[in-house]
Amino acid sequence: MTDVLNELFDVIRTRRHGDPASSYVSALHDRGINKILEKLGEEATETIIAAKDGNREEIIKETADLWFHSLVMLSHLEINQQDVLVELERRFGTSGLTEKANRN
Repeated sequence: MTDVLNELFDVIRTRRHGDPASSYVSALHDRGINKILEKLGEEATETIIAAKDGNREEIIKETADLWFHSLVMLSHLEINQQDVLVELERRFGTSGLTEKANRN
C-alpha cells in the first residue's frame, strides 16, 4: 500500500511544476495553497457525507480523493509523505488516548 502512496506522491511532485493547462495537479499548485485547501475541505466533506450515507463504493472513492488532495497539499508545502508515514509508525502500539493526552 505504501508503494502506491509513494508512487502517487512522486507523480504529484513531478507534475507540480508542469503546465497548468494540461495537468490537474499543476493547475492546483498554480492556483496556490488556498485552492488546494479548498479542494481538501471539499473532499473531506464529501467523504463524511458518503460515510453518513453508508454507500461503500462512494466512501472508497471519496476517501481516495481525500488522500490524493492531502498528498497535493503536502507536496505544495514541501512536506514529504514519508514524514507522515513515519509519524503514524511512531504512534503504532500507543493507545490513542495516551497519544492524545501527550499532545502539546
